[in-house]
Amino acid sequence: MHLVLAVNAAKDATELVAKLRAYHHTAQTKADKQHLSSMGLDLVKGVVRNNLEAGVIEPAMSKLKIIQFATEAAITILRIDDMIKLDKEDQGNE
Repeated sequence: MHLVLAVNAAKDATELVAKLRAYHHTAQTKADKQHLSSMGLDLVKGVVRNNLEAGVIEPAMSKLKIIQFATEAAITILRIDDMIKLDKEDQGNE
């Protein structure tokens, strides 16, 4: 998603996304670098920045709802186990 946004913003997507992934990897592997997990892209300036300091916060509730709705949709699809099939006689009538 970050790559698509950077490309659409006409920025150097490869460099920006590589830096962002490096920050996130460091945040996940080193306990003293947890603050790097809030890094994100500033596509106006074309830089990687700390989103918390910039005031950009993604609400967890919206992500939870997205996951919940996707799960419910998958369950609904999996529940449909009947196939609707026309008899050979009915196919010619329509």
